[in-house]
Amino acid sequence: MTFKLKRGLWLWAGALVLILLSVIPASTWVRLMVILAVACSLAFIWRSYGQKSELNHPSLVLADHGVLPPSAYRQPVVLVCGDALTGLFGDIASDELALRVTEQGCYVRVCGATQLPIVADSLLSMRPQWGGQLSVMYVVNPGEHTDGGALAGQIQAFCHQLLLLRKRGIVLSLFVVSYLQAAQGEGPWFSWQAGQDSPSVHEANAIAGMAEWQREADDYATVVARFNTSVQLKSAAHWLTETVLAHFTSGDARYPLIMVQTIAVTCVPVLVQKVEHCLWQQWLQGKTTLVGSQQPKEVAGIRLPFPDPLLHLIPTRIQYSAVQQAGVIAAWLLAAAMLVALANSAWQNTLLARQVTDDLRRYTSIIAPERREQPEFVLREDAVSVLRQDALRLDNYYRHGEPVSLGLGLYRGERLRAPLLAVIASHRQPAMAAVPVNAPRAVRLDSLSLFSTGSAQLKPDSTKVLINALTDIKAQPGWLIVIAGHTDDTGNVEHNLQLSRARAAAVRDWMQRMGDIPDACFAVQGFGASQPIASNDNESGRAMNRRVDIRLVPEVGACELSTAKPGRQNLSRHAAIND
Repeated sequence: MTFKLKRGLWLWAGALVLILLSVIPASTWVRLMVILAVACSLAFIWRSYGQKSELNHPSLVLADHGVLPPSAYRQPVVLVCGDALTGLFGDIASDELALRVTEQGCYVRVCGATQLPIVADSLLSMRPQWGGQLSVMYVVNPGEHTDGGALAGQIQAFCHQLLLLRKRGIVLSLFVVSYLQAAQGEGPWFSWQAGQDSPSVHEANAIAGMAEWQREADDYATVVARFNTSVQLKSAAHWLTETVLAHFTSGDARYPLIMVQTIAVTCVPVLVQKVEHCLWQQWLQGKTTLVGSQQPKEVAGIRLPFPDPLLHLIPTRIQYSAVQQAGVIAAWLLAAAMLVALANSAWQNTLLARQVTDDLRRYTSIIAPERREQPEFVLREDAVSVLRQDALRLDNYYRHGEPVSLGLGLYRGERLRAPLLAVIASHRQPAMAAVPVNAPRAVRLDSLSLFSTGSAQLKPDSTKVLINALTDIKAQPGWLIVIAGHTDDTGNVEHNLQLSRARAAAVRDWMQRMGDIPDACFAVQGFGASQPIASNDNESGRAMNRRVDIRLVPEVGACELSTAKPGRQNLSRHAAIND
């Protein structure tokens, strides 16, 4: 996948996070922090991929003005490492990408084991669609080595590079190839796959077993030649198992198990780089005490055959294009975001249903007056004020549509609205006892004369206004002084609810200080914007809705005055102070 597509995927992921942030309830500070974190992360990723794109820009030079096959090429692409590279590709400079394309596949020369990750990354950068058809052919010719320890080190270095590729997510199929010098000249390809004891013979586009191949000989000379080949192959298989494959399956902690898909051997008349006293001669002499034959005279321009008949054994998989891969990843990210949004909607609906049902249960389960610590009126008014807030919220959702955090087909508030409204409609104020004839009516004051905007602290010059408004109210047994705060609908609902109660409490505290009235005489309530007396669509209506209502309500056992000082109870009975 190109760095440009990776950048696009990260931008898509960041956009989904921001969309989820607008859906999931969170405080303003949390939203700002998340937005800042997403922006910084995207900026860092954008810059990081830009630097990687410059560092990993393909720099391989094709020899002989060669051209890579097109992106739609679907034959196996084999990276060739190890021995016999000159015999396979010719004498080409090591800094150039040697390429050979046959009818069955494409072969790419890798000069050294350390170049394997570089060549693989460069090819996948230029041809991302080749990820499913890329494999490695490691050539080991016993006739080109004299030191077994040096060969073991080369194999281990090759294994290390394969593991580095695996850590990067590039898993390549591996098959080991060996060329043997034989007097009978070039022969077919022989292959062993995992768990196979006898080799398969690949000749003339046909595959046969070893025994069947030997029986097909037409004359005595061919029978002898094939018998000699089978003996030589058996010896080569033992040498490869003991000397080469042992390093791939050793189980060393540094070099975990690497699966060899196929082992292939073929006979050739001449090995271009064969040396005297090679490992193959040493091994044969150790097993048979016989001295091997001398190297035949070199033939100019000899080329070793590529294992084309074996390429069908290499497992390949269909690789989606980079755009298709990016589209699949983007679809999965979208699905994950939708799942998170649905889970959030389900949870928020559960919380809403739990809140409303708990508020209903609280209102209907108020216990008898003799078992309560607070008067019945206070408890019921507090409970019904909460129900009115719930009803206002659900009615707003009904009129204007529920928010996305509660939507997505999971909204459950509508089924709760009808029973909630029925309970509120059935609520009745307690029967009023006979009110003294001289009891004054409610007084309503401008809140700006008492409080600053957004504040619940009385202004220093509000004392005169309160004294003029609250004269002639007398606290007396059996009557509650109910102080209820109200606001307009501007701002946050929860903040308005807290502010209205805090302002009512501030008026209560002032009355206690001035009249030395016990706590049992007061009931403080905060209604927020749930009980407007005018329209909130204009400033004059909002000013009327900002108020604090003070009234006397009969309640058995309320306002015991035995501890109150006489002469300090001359306070107003009904007052309404703008919020």
